[in-house]
Amino acid sequence: MIAFPMLLQVVDSQVTPTTGVFLIATLVKILVIFTVYMVGVAYTTFAERRISAWIQDRHGPNRVGPQGLFQVLADGVKNFMKEETYPDDAFKSLFILAPGLAFVPAMLTWAVIPFASPLPTPWGRIDMVVADLPVGFLFTLAISSLGVYGITLAGWSSNNKYALLGGLRASAQMISYEIAMGMATVCVLLLSGNVALGEVIRQQATMGWNVLLLSVACFIFLVSAFAETNRLPFDLPEAEAELVAGYHTEYSAMKFSMFPISEYANMITASALLSTLFFGGWDIPFTQWDNLPPF
Repeated sequence: MIAFPMLLQVVDSQVTPTTGVFLIATLVKILVIFTVYMVGVAYTTFAERRISAWIQDRHGPNRVGPQGLFQVLADGVKNFMKEETYPDDAFKSLFILAPGLAFVPAMLTWAVIPFASPLPTPWGRIDMVVADLPVGFLFTLAISSLGVYGITLAGWSSNNKYALLGGLRASAQMISYEIAMGMATVCVLLLSGNVALGEVIRQQATMGWNVLLLSVACFIFLVSAFAETNRLPFDLPEAEAELVAGYHTEYSAMKFSMFPISEYANMITASALLSTLFFGGWDIPFTQWDNLPPF
């Protein structure tokens, strides 16, 4: 009777880290994830340029570094060094704010996605997610929907008819396909009985991947993700043949770069969500050793 409470205290000390350890681990996770995320975004653009060049029978970026791998660094330095231009009739405060409104939500959505099983350490169990929210999926939908404000304000504040049309198209498209994306994931939440992404992964570890049980929902989610990120064939907001460049027509230098960065970041986030909701997340299929303590 005396040993049992002592055993509980020992187990709790191993599972729950102290406040200091929790803060340090959170800072480390933020730095690591943000760095990997930004590098992944940069080299996703590089991969698309090289693959597009290969499809079109041309070289693509191949001058800076081996196989052109340092081209993204050169582009980043160039965008920081270029002159910022402002249209004479633009609403300057919103014109400056709009790229940030598109960029920040794209970065925030990654915070609730679990990327590995909990890590046992001598200081306690560290969850491999920046913010293990009990409403992780709802947080992702809510924050990702805020990005449309940056796009719409960019088109309106530019005082350019082509940019305004691009912003209106983007807002209409993103809002309409969010409904389909949300409805496609309702059945996932019904199966797991929870909106926490960690619980969704644990449910798939026992019942199997949701893509096998909910194939139609997975397909609808995939199509909606293409539309949400303005990828082909849903590239109407950036239709160069009609709208010059879309909602970022009047932007230059780093402000212009923040829009492609946020777009590719949303692509990676949508891929991570698809993997988490339908393909078991970090869980290794047909095994149980990665799901049970001590992980």
